[in-house]
Amino acid sequence: MKVFVTGINGQVGYEVANILAERGHSICGSGRSEHYRGLKLDERVRYVPLDITDRSAVEAVIGEFRPDAVIHCAAWTAVDAAESPENYQAVRAVNVSGTDNLAKACNACGAKMLYLSTDYVFDGSGTAPWKADDHNYAPLNVYGQSKLDGERALVAATRQFFVVRTAWVFGVNGNNFVKTMLRVGKTHNQVRVVCDQIGTPTYARDLARLLADMVETEKYGYYHATNEGGFISWYEFCKEIYRQSGLNTEVIPVTTAEYGLSAAARPFNSRLDKSKLPENGFDPLPLWQNALARYLKEIGE
Repeated sequence: MKVFVTGINGQVGYEVANILAERGHSICGSGRSEHYRGLKLDERVRYVPLDITDRSAVEAVIGEFRPDAVIHCAAWTAVDAAESPENYQAVRAVNVSGTDNLAKACNACGAKMLYLSTDYVFDGSGTAPWKADDHNYAPLNVYGQSKLDGERALVAATRQFFVVRTAWVFGVNGNNFVKTMLRVGKTHNQVRVVCDQIGTPTYARDLARLLADMVETEKYGYYHATNEGGFISWYEFCKEIYRQSGLNTEVIPVTTAEYGLSAAARPFNSRLDKSKLPENGFDPLPLWQNALARYLKEIGE
């Protein structure tokens, strides 16, 4: 199978491209940079620079490669920066127009498309896990609205789609909460972490395996995917990071209001119901505690 993967300079796209190449698929990956600038890729992965906001460029690249599937991992993910008025058009261009360009190019060549989305499409109210087919959308910030509108652009352009919402991603190829907490924990005796935002971490490598499994099927629709292991707060996640890495840094729980600082509002309830995965024959992701242990070993912590 020929698969085109966007955003391979990032956490998930990098893992997806490598896993699919290891499975023997023909892989072409893209990023905005002229040359690939992440960790070492599988030598079988071809890289092409692509600005997904340029419709003619997208049509040319997809038209030349003629993939059987596109896995769209590229996105504007700087949540706080997205709130700045000067960035609004750029955020929309990447997350909405870029997705629309890819979806229409997929539809033109008959390719299926998988779009990586986020828990931020919901408003984070209540305590019940959000179901994959819930359409009670009310994003709290510009980033969440742009990802929701990207979902809508995909669904409007093709019927051969997967929308996979995830949360709290950490991986080797990029920055994330785990790396930040490890860095801070080595230089500070105390760290303040919010305790009233609840969700589940997601290891990029485990998620990528699922996305690869999914795109090898025609089981289209909306899905939620994080690691298993229950719902926790960022505070509890940080405590486990330090426990497993052997750091003695004190972790102080604070509310979102007490923490302050963030330009963008965050959802308090990021619990995602993942029951559609086994219902459709997909293996759930491993426990997040196990995923964290594997990740820390991989990055040498």
